[in-house]
Amino acid sequence: MDAADIAAGRERWQRRYDAARKRDADFTTLSGASVEPVYGPPGDTAYPGFDRIGWPGEFPYTRGLYPTGYRGRTWTIRQFAGFGNARQTNERYKMILANGGGGLSVAFDMPTLMGRDSDDPQSGGEVGHCGVAIDSAADMEVLFDGIDLERTTTSMTISGPAVPIFVMYLVAAERQGADLHKLDGTLQTDIFKEYIAQKEWLFQPEPHLRLIGDLMEYCAAEIPRYKPLSVSGYHIREAGSTAAQELAYTLADGFGYVELGLSRGLDVNQFAPGLSFFFDAHIDFFEEIAKFRAARRIWARHLRDDYGATSEKALWLKFHTQTAGVSLTAQQPVNNVVRTAVEALAAVLGGTNSLHTNALDETLALPTDESAEIALRTQQVLMEETGVVNVADPLGGSWYLEELTDRIEAEAEEIFARIRELGDDGSITAGILRGIEDGWFTANIAEAAFVYQQAVEKGEKRTVGVNAHTATVAKELEILRVSHEVEIEQNRALGARRSERDPVRVKTALDLMVAAARSGQNMIPPMLEAARAEATLGEICGALKDEWGIYREPARF
Repeated sequence: MDAADIAAGRERWQRRYDAARKRDADFTTLSGASVEPVYGPPGDTAYPGFDRIGWPGEFPYTRGLYPTGYRGRTWTIRQFAGFGNARQTNERYKMILANGGGGLSVAFDMPTLMGRDSDDPQSGGEVGHCGVAIDSAADMEVLFDGIDLERTTTSMTISGPAVPIFVMYLVAAERQGADLHKLDGTLQTDIFKEYIAQKEWLFQPEPHLRLIGDLMEYCAAEIPRYKPLSVSGYHIREAGSTAAQELAYTLADGFGYVELGLSRGLDVNQFAPGLSFFFDAHIDFFEEIAKFRAARRIWARHLRDDYGATSEKALWLKFHTQTAGVSLTAQQPVNNVVRTAVEALAAVLGGTNSLHTNALDETLALPTDESAEIALRTQQVLMEETGVVNVADPLGGSWYLEELTDRIEAEAEEIFARIRELGDDGSITAGILRGIEDGWFTANIAEAAFVYQQAVEKGEKRTVGVNAHTATVAKELEILRVSHEVEIEQNRALGARRSERDPVRVKTALDLMVAAARSGQNMIPPMLEAARAEATLGEICGALKDEWGIYREPARF
């Protein structure tokens, strides 16, 4: 790019920056020196390829979505939490909000993630252990008791039974007296990544996509601020993928959901802003920053060129980040505080819109109150003390970082081309479905995980406390343990709830939901009525399993 174009770009950025709202804060260094809100090439200097880097708030958004960076608004501190029953998790949420958390992120237990009730025989021993147990809308009421859902953004990390859980959240909001039109938050709903990595599905892919399409239509019409899909790369990376695989598989899934929306006749400029993303922040500092920058650039280009988006917000890739659970070690777990801080800093320098920082003990158990507070304070130290919020994309223009950004983008593009080849019509969706059926994604992730583990075992990749610097004076940690009494009490409450509800109303609502499934009508309204009647998660999912069947992954060797 020649000097005149660079100078013109800077002038455009300056006008947008001047017009934008900024926080009332001190944007100087610790020593009191003033810093500019963004840096770039001098106005009289040409910079080949600068159009791929650009200015914050301008296409291709490599340097961020907003001209102000974090001077306008910092990232949302959104700590992922859930354990035991709804009352216990509600107490943790109130602690997070009282200590500076900006939003909630719900972790569900394994029975809930699999669409089962707590008293299902297969739920035994798992109730409340990896998240909160939710069986019906009444549990949602308790979960958010005393928390104004109309004013609190709420993320829910669940995919297989995401839609039934979402309607229970809506019922809880109704019972608070909230205006559903004003609800804001994110539902994960990303079923593609379940078949690719996490394995928490209920049905064949097509019925899941049917439900997701219904949800997209419903939210577009009734709850416009709510984001019905958070496309998740986090679980793909935690399964062992490389950074490029995480990026490519995640964005490919996002393109698949764009194709789903278009197939429903939705306007890409209206529904695309409701798609958000969820990435892993791993321990390789610069590679992760490059991944986030490349993600924005790739998404903007493909939405514009392949899917016809024209509005700026439809081109924006907004993403939440969680530090890498798989990087935490059971050996010398206090070291995990350092790992989490480095990973969080990479997410921030990559321009994340919201962030969860893992607790030091999460490789051993659910976080204690103390370790959860340390994780929260990690973000607050970054935000309040380090100066990283003062300058947008401060590493932009680094020879190393720009080379990494270009490299990871090129690898992702090669993967997109291969996914399209897998399908029979050239679409991303057909390629994803074929890749799931053939085990292409899982095989590639398994190979990447195997190569990395070999490097660890050979000592080529070093992990402090595991295969390097193993001597320690650390004491054993006190960890949080979920009592079996949680399961007993949850099942007692569930039984009482069933006995007190109107069984005719429940059956009628479930029958209407199944009728909608058969007729092609949008399934959200009848499912919402079932939740109002206190139909349980297991009953809603069970009725749909009876109608659609269940999915079993083919055996592969």
